[in-house]
Amino acid sequence: MKETVKIEGEYLTLGQLLKETGTIDTGGMAKWFLQEYTVYVNDEADERRGRKLYPGDVVRLEGGETFVLE
Repeated sequence: MKETVKIEGEYLTLGQLLKETGTIDTGGMAKWFLQEYTVYVNDEADERRGRKLYPGDVVRLEGGETFVLE
């Protein structure tokens, strides 16, 4: 299932996306989550919580959830 996430500023970090979508409860959980689960940004595995995401980027979680940024 794809969910659209609107970016309010110039970009959103991967950690912020995980928190805003309810995937994690706090920003502090991002590092742990990215070490435990595979997250794909534009079909490439990425574990950097500070990865900048821009409109048009697609983030897919190991469980199948997909987020499209606009």
